[in-house]
Amino acid sequence: MLTVVNRSSCSEERSVCDLNQYPVSTEVRSEIFSSESKTQSSDRAMDLGLAEDHFSRPVDWDNMKGSFVASDVEQLKQAIEECKRLILELPEHSEKQKDTVVKLIHLRLKLQELKDPEEDEPNLQVLLEHRFSKEKSKSVKQTCDKCSTIIWGLIQTWYTCTGCYYRCHSKCMNLINKPCVRSKVSHQSEYELSICPEVGLDKQDYRCAECRTPISLRGVPNEARQCDYTGQYYCNSCHWNDTAIVPARVIHNWEFEPRKVCRSSMRYLALMMSRPVLRLKEINPLLFNFVEELVEIRKLRQDILLMKPYFITCKEAMEARLLLHLQDRQHFVENDDMYSLQDLIDTSSGHLSCSLTEIHTTFAKHIKLDCEKCQAKGFMCELCKEGDILFPFDSHTSICNDCFAVFHRDCYYDNSTTCPRCARNLERKNEESLNP
Repeated sequence: MLTVVNRSSCSEERSVCDLNQYPVSTEVRSEIFSSESKTQSSDRAMDLGLAEDHFSRPVDWDNMKGSFVASDVEQLKQAIEECKRLILELPEHSEKQKDTVVKLIHLRLKLQELKDPEEDEPNLQVLLEHRFSKEKSKSVKQTCDKCSTIIWGLIQTWYTCTGCYYRCHSKCMNLINKPCVRSKVSHQSEYELSICPEVGLDKQDYRCAECRTPISLRGVPNEARQCDYTGQYYCNSCHWNDTAIVPARVIHNWEFEPRKVCRSSMRYLALMMSRPVLRLKEINPLLFNFVEELVEIRKLRQDILLMKPYFITCKEAMEARLLLHLQDRQHFVENDDMYSLQDLIDTSSGHLSCSLTEIHTTFAKHIKLDCEKCQAKGFMCELCKEGDILFPFDSHTSICNDCFAVFHRDCYYDNSTTCPRCARNLERKNEESLNP
């Protein structure tokens, strides 16, 4: 029967549009259950009270609420069975069979409405810190995270958590025992940085680490599946063999191959993906010795931080909102040592280097060419007093760590030469102390 439904998808769409407006009439039900002989069943297939004009007469459904009783439900069930029988008897691929399938969908939807009235289902429910919102989509097929079965949007009410995107049937709502992963991200924004920290199935008492269902490596009564992120074992209801990039493997081995993780880890890693919580120079400083791309990214970020003071004091730059070029990576204008997992993934793929180089070029063009006010904030090398105007983000310059004056790198010898500005400042302080 499912194959027939697929072949009549256009008719299904037409039927769904008229779902809530056209109740099953008494005339229809009396005609459905008339005692005609079986030899006439094929001729009256389309006269089961499922004729097109039955669903084409608009009815004020609001005034009809409450008119159905238990007998209506039973009659609809009988009508559905009669339709199913007729679909098998009618010639395959025939127009009558396709139309009967459409009418069957109407009856099933109407039966679902009587069993599970829409007005009894709130649009928003809060449970275990989940904020469940009722879904309006009827055509997208999803899987319930609680019972692991398909959610048939046409005939079933379902909800999605707006925080962690946990999906479930409305009937499964009261069975949920997993708190929202979003709350964990809010209270504990850090990664497990040990590679697959396994403790052993015996330490878990041979039970799922999340729902405590009995599990074993032999698959009896349930298969034990290991999560590469937590290192713990889970049942097949909590671990669907989803894959994700594991942060510990990236930081220690620069490995980006997706590994099998449980459902809760997959959601947690997805929510943490863009959060800058990795301080690489503390976790694994040697990584910069082996990954050249990271060194390039670090230099670009340091240059951007040196450009930031020009922009926050420049009216034209503020009006052009140049810093919004980095709105997706806000931490790039705050520090140069914090990274998100997404930053590392984009660094490995080369995407971050390209985009950051382009932004760096745009920023430098504004300061050095487009804006006269920013140009006026440049430096002259006080040691050689030659050359063009210098800026702290130029590759051939050195900066005094005390007064932030800028010099040619060859002139300043990487901070080994006395800074003229610092010498003047020291002399001025000595004069002020002698002549208060």
